[in-house]
Amino acid sequence: VQLQESGPGLVKPSQTLSLTCTVSGDSITTNYYDWIWIRQPPGKGLEWMGTIAYSGRTYYSPSLKSRTSISRDTSKNQFTLQLSSVTPEDTAVYYCRGINGDMEYWGKGTLVTVSS
Repeated sequence: VQLQESGPGLVKPSQTLSLTCTVSGDSITTNYYDWIWIRQPPGKGLEWMGTIAYSGRTYYSPSLKSRTSISRDTSKNQFTLQLSSVTPEDTAVYYCRGINGDMEYWGKGTLVTVSS
């Protein structure tokens, strides 16, 4: 299974950050997969942002819930992150990740910089 993040590398403050993770090698609707967005700001640790399960159910970090939306396009085998009202503090490397039992897959990550 391979995951690939895509989206703009530069977003202006107050705009919405939108990233897509394209999954190959398995279907995002295959039983028991969790599809996850994680980010790592410069010099800081990994932060879980949210999850969309194989069923389509979503879960969000309480600290980001008001600004985060995760959706999916099953026809394209993709899931998408939207983060609204971004500030420079949202500058980070954003990763998508897939987990199913003991199996775990990561995208390579994409740097998103929030700057005017």
